[in-house]
Amino acid sequence: MKTEKIKLFLVDDDALLLKSLEIEFLQHADFEIETFPTGELCIKNLDKNPDIIVLDYHLDGIESGEMNGIETLDQIKKINPEIQVVMLSSQDKIEVAVNCMRHGAYDYVVKSETSFMRLQKIFTAIFNFKKMEKELKWYMERM
Repeated sequence: MKTEKIKLFLVDDDALLLKSLEIEFLQHADFEIETFPTGELCIKNLDKNPDIIVLDYHLDGIESGEMNGIETLDQIKKINPEIQVVMLSSQDKIEVAVNCMRHGAYDYVVKSETSFMRLQKIFTAIFNFKKMEKELKWYMERM
């Protein structure tokens, strides 16, 4: 039986980080990955129904006046609250992480050498939770 690939959007204005994350994920799992340098491009492609979006907190490196990560997160959640968004930032401040969670982020990861491993663990948690939700819904429908 063929399983569907996990649809992953990577959104960051750092082209080098985007490419390195894309390579890491493609080497370690069966992902369908799209990368975007701006929040606007990510929003325009939400009709592709990604399972997970990894979103940079700042998004300030391309052009001024474009959406930052929080604004992009708010738009994603307004369009489809079911999409899980993991915020990625170089800021190691609890206030930033809490703010992201208040806006609906699933989790917050600080950019470092261990970011990829942390993201892998978060993805596993997301899919375990989704599996449990499906099983619970199945049981509830039969009661």
